[in-house]
Amino acid sequence: MENNIEVCKCEEIHNDCVNCVKESMLKDEVFTDVSELFKVFGDYTRIKIIYALLKKELCVCDIAEVLNMSQSSISHQLRVLKAARLVKFRKEGKVVYYSLDDEHVGSIFNAGLSHVEHK
Repeated sequence: MENNIEVCKCEEIHNDCVNCVKESMLKDEVFTDVSELFKVFGDYTRIKIIYALLKKELCVCDIAEVLNMSQSSISHQLRVLKAARLVKFRKEGKVVYYSLDDEHVGSIFNAGLSHVEHK
């Protein structure tokens, strides 16, 4: 083992396996898009916002109160989340309510949570 990572000692390429995977590889643009999505998920504050919105639709004031942060900080993070299509909003009079864009966002969060809680 090198640096606690198992290293394959064989010299043989398993062509049937390699060809199977090569034939199904996604385009580089797709990998880039997925990578960018996970970068957005890679921020502590944004993850907390996603969790809060998983529980309830909230306005900026509510999110700021839940996270004990300024409204301007929350607004900035919501812009990032909205640009990544992870949150959406609706207006009710002067109040703007935020929620998760679709069920996939909650599924991604819950899959990550399940993974880190798995022992």
